[in-house]
Amino acid sequence: MRMCIFCSNFARFLQSKRKMIKHDGIIIALNEDGTALVRIVQTSACAACKAKAMCASAESAEKEMTVVLLGDEQWAVGNEVEVMVQQKMGWKAVMLAYLLPFFVMLAVMFIGNAIWAVREEILGTVALCAMALYYLVLGMFKDKLQKEFSFTARRKNV
Repeated sequence: MRMCIFCSNFARFLQSKRKMIKHDGIIIALNEDGTALVRIVQTSACAACKAKAMCASAESAEKEMTVVLLGDEQWAVGNEVEVMVQQKMGWKAVMLAYLLPFFVMLAVMFIGNAIWAVREEILGTVALCAMALYYLVLGMFKDKLQKEFSFTARRKNV
C-alpha cells in the first residue's frame, strides 16, 4: 500500500529527529561519576578538504568537553570514543544562542521605534543592552542547560 506524500514526509521528519551529531575523540581524564573529559578535533569543511595544503583558509580546533560514558565497559585514558548529541539539540542550541537574541534585538528596535521618538543611536544602544540582558538571563540557567545539552560517548568501533 502506498503512503500519501504528507504521511511519507511526516515519517521522514520523525526519523530525522533521531539523528545524531557525532565526532571522534580521545578520553583525556576520567571522573568517578561516570563522566569523562574528552578531546575532540572540530574541523570545518575546508579542513577536511583534500586541497587544504594549497589553501590558507583551512581551519580546525581542538575542544575539550565532559561527556557521559555509555555502557559498562572498562574505560581508560587514551581510549578512542565517539561523542554524540542529538541533532535536535544542535538546532536548539543555535536557536538559543543566535536566533532568539537576534529577534529580541529586532523586537526592541521596532517596538522602541514605534513607541518612543528617539534617535537611532539610542535605540540601537537599548537594543544591544536588551541582547546583553538576554545573555545574562541565559547564563543564569547555565546548570539547567548543561543537563539538557548532555553529550554521550561510546567506545569507537575499530
